[in-house]
Amino acid sequence: MRKYFSKERMFYFRRILMHPLDSFYEIRHREYGSVPVALICVLLFGLVFTMNRIFAGFIVNEVNPRTVNGLTEIGSVFLLFMLFCIGNWSVTCLMNGEGRLKDIITVVGYSLTPLIAVYIPATLLSHVVAAGEEVFYYFAIGAGLVWFGLLVLMGIMTVHNYSLLKTIVTLVLTLLAMFILIFLALLIYDLINQVYIFIYSIYTELIFRY
Repeated sequence: MRKYFSKERMFYFRRILMHPLDSFYEIRHREYGSVPVALICVLLFGLVFTMNRIFAGFIVNEVNPRTVNGLTEIGSVFLLFMLFCIGNWSVTCLMNGEGRLKDIITVVGYSLTPLIAVYIPATLLSHVVAAGEEVFYYFAIGAGLVWFGLLVLMGIMTVHNYSLLKTIVTLVLTLLAMFILIFLALLIYDLINQVYIFIYSIYTELIFRY
C-alpha cells in the first residue's frame, strides 16, 4: 500500500500540470503515478461535480437540486471513466498502442486535476455573479475542460507513442467503442432479463400445477 500512496505518487499531479509530456512518459516507462491515486482523483471529481449540480447558483444551475442523487452522479462519472479507459485500451490494442490499461487509467485520472481545481471556485463564483455575468462562470468551467482535454490528448499520445493525428483518430474510435460497449451491456442485460422471466414463468407454472 505504501508504494501506491507514497508522497511522490500522491502529489504527482503537480508535475503533470507543469511538465505533462515528461510526466506521462515517466508513467509509461518508469512506473510513476498510481492507479489507486488516479481512481481517487475520479472520486474527487465526482464529488465536486455533484456539489456543483446541487449547490451552484440558480442563475447558472439549470438542474433542480432536489432531483440530484449524489451516488448516481458519482457512479455515472466512474462508469464513463471506465468506459473511456476500456474503450481506448481495446482500440489501441488493435492499433499497436504501447500503453497498458493501467497507464490509461493513471493518465486520465490524473488529468482530471484541472477540473477538480476549477469546479470548486466555479461553484462559489456562481453565487456572486449577477444576471448577464454568467460568462465568467462558463469561462472557468470551459478553461478547466480545455485543460483536461489537452492533458488527455498528450497523455494518450505519449503512453501509446502515437503521432498527434493518430491520437485524434484513436480518441474518435474510442468514443465509438464506448457506444458499442454500452450497446453490448444493454443487450446482455436484456438477454439475462429474458432468461430470468422465462425461468420464473416455468417456476410459477410448476408451483400452480403441483
